Amino acid sequence: MDSLVQAQAAADPRRRLALVAAVYLGSFIATLDVSIVNVALPTLQRALSTDLAGLQWVIDIYALCLSAFMLSAGPLGDRYGRKRAWLAGVAVFTLGSAMCAMAGSLPTLLAGRAVQGVAGALMIPGALSLLAHAFPDPAERARVIGGWSSFTALSLILGPLLGGLLVDHAGWQSIFLINIPIGVLTVGLGLWGIRETSHPEHAALDPVGQVLSVLWLGALTYGLIAAGEHGWGSVHAASALVAAAVGLALFLMVEARVARPLLPLGLFRDARFSAANFASFVLGFSAYASLFFFSLFLQQVQGWSPSDTGWRLVPQFVATGIVASQFGRLARRFDVHALMIAGYGLIGGAMLLLTLFSAGTPYVFLALLFVFLGAGTGLAVPATSTAVMALVPAQRSGMASATMNALRQAGMLIGIALLGTLMSTRATSLLADALAQAGLHDARQAAVAAVGRHDLGALASLDPTTARDLLAAALAGGFHAAMACAGIFGLLAAGLLVSVRPRAAALPVRTT
Repeated sequence: MDSLVQAQAAADPRRRLALVAAVYLGSFIATLDVSIVNVALPTLQRALSTDLAGLQWVIDIYALCLSAFMLSAGPLGDRYGRKRAWLAGVAVFTLGSAMCAMAGSLPTLLAGRAVQGVAGALMIPGALSLLAHAFPDPAERARVIGGWSSFTALSLILGPLLGGLLVDHAGWQSIFLINIPIGVLTVGLGLWGIRETSHPEHAALDPVGQVLSVLWLGALTYGLIAAGEHGWGSVHAASALVAAAVGLALFLMVEARVARPLLPLGLFRDARFSAANFASFVLGFSAYASLFFFSLFLQQVQGWSPSDTGWRLVPQFVATGIVASQFGRLARRFDVHALMIAGYGLIGGAMLLLTLFSAGTPYVFLALLFVFLGAGTGLAVPATSTAVMALVPAQRSGMASATMNALRQAGMLIGIALLGTLMSTRATSLLADALAQAGLHDARQAAVAAVGRHDLGALASLDPTTARDLLAAALAGGFHAAMACAGIFGLLAAGLLVSVRPRAAALPVRTT
């Protein structure tokens, strides 16, 4: 009887429409959160009286929980039901958003962001699984997944715009409050429209591996951020980095021995699979992490408001959406591997060119590089996914996809931590030298305060205009260091892909 009711529900077009709406809306708020929060970073810094390290944690605690728990999301859905797991993710994400909106201090905000990250790990990979099971017909499935991709791209475009407008006119809390009504609507639609499916016999939970992944990634993130605050040789940074190395070694040992590992190490014996997944990591490290630094550069170096910053970030996401939407056509004309190399080459080249920009650089040149970066991302994302899926048997495609996405999120996590530390260290050094030349006593301490908290009060003994110009120049120098590292990694990924060519039949070939 239950199966008959479920079959009737699956055939009801109203319920399928509710399912599609729920999945689209749930993916919208999860993806929106990637871009909307970055625009609010300088405002959060002032409101919560935090420093650059605190801002890194605002983004990284979300990315940490997202990347660490994403590999367990599939098995949880298989064991307890995909509908139950996904809707639990939406409900918890909504709760995390409310916690963030009510936060009066940085620790409370970070707790809410951690909750959002754990929930996002259930929502993001679970969306495609729900659509795939609801639409078994290939043509229908392709149509709804195409719409899902477009809706997701729209959220990336709207994120900076909406974030800037909300911060300027409704306060920073509004960027989290907007998730609450959408989340409640999504749960309601999902409860009615989504049919439950589960395959507990396929569930492969790895609790020891899960705990170790959180511990070593968390220790690594803490160590990298602490290096920016206290120096690479400090006890905080060194002990955390040693703990991360030990945790990683234990994690790999467990994964090599467990029957059903969280991370399928056996797949990495294929050099092509390893190269494609390294590229996915670089995509997160360079392209995804860049939004953190672009927001700070536009607001703290060039002096734009959150709303103006949101508008100025749009070209990157528009270019990504346009190129990604045309990827199918491009793949019919050009080799997918060549498109992937071109994508990472564009990412690396655009970021290296950003090292030439300063506080006075006209926006038109910045917009042009944003377009190149967005186009590179629009090529790299689908090409990398296509390459990874072509390199594994069909029965391992789910695990391979989860691995690729988890590595991408881990790349963003480590990118913000490491590149943020490079930016902070370089900016502090440049400002300390400039203040010493200006005859300021305690130049180092003043530079640390000014860069870390964007506090011009630490430079009160200087003329306000001079102090503002010196700080902007120092932050620009730190931005250059971060972009140089990101660009080098992008070109390194492109070079590695050039050296590791796929077999002729591994990827789709162009047709004439």
